Amino acid sequence: MNGYLNESHFLMVEEGFTTRDLLENLLGELCQESDQQAFFVADLGDIVKKHLRFLKALPRVKPYFPVKCNGSEGVIRLLAELGAGFACANKAEITRVQSIGVPAERIFYSSPCKQVAHIRYAATHGVRLMAFDNEVELSKVARSHPRARMLLGITADSIPSAYPSMTFGTTLKSCRHLLEAAKEQAVEVVGISFHLGSRGLEPQAFTQAVAAAQLVFDMGTELGFRMHLLDIGGGFPGTEDTRAPLEEIAALMSSALDLYFPEGCGVDIVARPGRYYVTSAFTLAVSITALEEIPVEQPGSDGRCDSRTCPPPTASTAPSAASCSTAPAPRPGCTRPCPEHPWHSSSLRGPPGHAEDRIADGLELPQLHVGDWLVFGNMGAYTIPTSSLLTACPRLRVTYTMSRMAWKAVQLFQGKPPQAEDDRESLCTPLSCGWEMAETLCVTPVFAPAGII
Repeated sequence: MNGYLNESHFLMVEEGFTTRDLLENLLGELCQESDQQAFFVADLGDIVKKHLRFLKALPRVKPYFPVKCNGSEGVIRLLAELGAGFACANKAEITRVQSIGVPAERIFYSSPCKQVAHIRYAATHGVRLMAFDNEVELSKVARSHPRARMLLGITADSIPSAYPSMTFGTTLKSCRHLLEAAKEQAVEVVGISFHLGSRGLEPQAFTQAVAAAQLVFDMGTELGFRMHLLDIGGGFPGTEDTRAPLEEIAALMSSALDLYFPEGCGVDIVARPGRYYVTSAFTLAVSITALEEIPVEQPGSDGRCDSRTCPPPTASTAPSAASCSTAPAPRPGCTRPCPEHPWHSSSLRGPPGHAEDRIADGLELPQLHVGDWLVFGNMGAYTIPTSSLLTACPRLRVTYTMSRMAWKAVQLFQGKPPQAEDDRESLCTPLSCGWEMAETLCVTPVFAPAGII
């Protein structure tokens, strides 16, 4: 064992112990308290499964987890134990990762726009791998961190996007100039980085980005750089209800990588899967603190009920606006109308004064009461800030769980090099062989009346 994670960091559960069981216990405790704060339940076993699945689907690619996606201690400790790297966007994230003992060589300072003070902090703490995509950033690094190892960020700009926006990454025609500038300033460039986000799921976009990277690799080699690292970014789906499963996406990616960077060419490949790892692992429970009922006879009303949660699934407790237009909606636990709980058209709101006050409208829910709990699934990505300085919202309690079988898989993983095909097959066996955590802690949003499930 590497020592980053041990049994004191999570609640060990036996096979057959369900999310509902755990929530009943936690909500039962909270019902005895006057301050019913929202909380998370995190299934670390789900992340273990995702990691083994990623290694099997993309054996040539080493994952670097973007800390901004979920900076919770349990997630960082688990991924560190499993040997993953970490993509950090600022000093706070570097500090958080190194505070548990992760060595500097496993950290990628991935932000293309860095504060000089943060660059100096990285330099004094041994973090060398960084990204740049313009001359200003290059000059900052040349002055503040002469031992940095840089990845040039590029963008596949020739492919039109359905949702154009400001993106990082330089154009292909600007790459030679930037590489020459790096040479003049004695900055070491070791590879190329790109991040297509959801567009990375499009075969044409990903193939063109890899092809562009190969051209820039040749430019760098001509200028005397030792180009040996390719970062293909993120964009991997976090849930199964997407248009393509990981294995299908990985097959398309592998085809492009094998074409332009064949195995044995001396190029290491890394990726930054964020949502993929943590989205489905986290469940959020919030309590109703206030209600406003609009009578059905009021003109223009359909009997809507406004409910406020405390704290709301907003800011530090919900997906960012960039990831979805509305927060995940809770659904009643039964799949057919419940006679004892007539359904009403309802809206959810956060505390007054928050910019994210509106959570969801037009939800069909049973009659809610103050003290009831709502449970939201798939809440692991961009819901927990790295630092409390970045948000006015308090850090919510997280209860980490893992099944005994998942923990055994973590222990088995130690000393098993993922490059060996037979070892990968052995490690991934629990994915299809009685790993009950897949059933016991998979999350379905439910309505919890009367304060307890």
